[in-house]
Amino acid sequence: MENNKKTKKEQKSKTKIKARLKQLIQQSSGLRTEKGKDDKSKQLTLRFSPTAWAKLLYFRDKSNNEVGGFGITKPDDLLYVTDFLTVRQKVTGVSVSFDDEAVADLFEEQVDLGRKPEQFARIWLHTHPGMSAEPSSIDDETFSRVFGKCQWAVMFILADGNKTYAELSFNVGPGARVLIPVKVDYSHDFGPSDSEKWNAEYTENIEVESFASCFGSRGMSFEDDLSDFALSQDFVDELEQMDPRERQYVLGELAARPDLWDEEEQEVIF
Repeated sequence: MENNKKTKKEQKSKTKIKARLKQLIQQSSGLRTEKGKDDKSKQLTLRFSPTAWAKLLYFRDKSNNEVGGFGITKPDDLLYVTDFLTVRQKVTGVSVSFDDEAVADLFEEQVDLGRKPEQFARIWLHTHPGMSAEPSSIDDETFSRVFGKCQWAVMFILADGNKTYAELSFNVGPGARVLIPVKVDYSHDFGPSDSEKWNAEYTENIEVESFASCFGSRGMSFEDDLSDFALSQDFVDELEQMDPRERQYVLGELAARPDLWDEEEQEVIF
């Protein structure tokens, strides 16, 4: 009985700490809340301008690979994304690798435009091919490593079928990571789409990595004809039965660990 009371007390204390932390960060960082459906409670929501959302969809649908970038926000509304900016990056169906120099250049450009880091370096946006928006183990590790020292940050994933995942991380005090809702906000003025400009940006920044980089030296890209290659049906069946997050983890591990593939004895060939 005593242990149960102690556990409930600890949980209640943690809830109060997180609620207070969220309140303090909202006050100090410009994160806004908006009313819920019942208009009684307020919640943090990641919102996109229709133009920013359209650009994100455009980049997602350009190929069957992941694409990543940064959300640009208003100075007084840091969860309202007005633009999606990419940098030079190498991509596969399960990973994104930014060019460090290109990231530094983008940040310098944004500072020159008068923006503060919280307007361009706190919201990490990327796409997933397929229907799962759940973060992979690589996504989680990257988010913690790259954004773990920021006062707050957001990891957002957009998958096919417009499935989304948005996680807000508070990295001050006891810290907290919470899932937040996502919406396209039509209440502000927004500009037109610009597919010609977006295509030029995609062509300049997005480089599809070959299978040679992920699975040894086979020298194949995602654009190659794979009709002569086959996967074990048992392997495919196992993938299909996995939880989406577990499946993304397995694919991520295969991409990151070419040593898992035995050149001489493997039965499953990509």
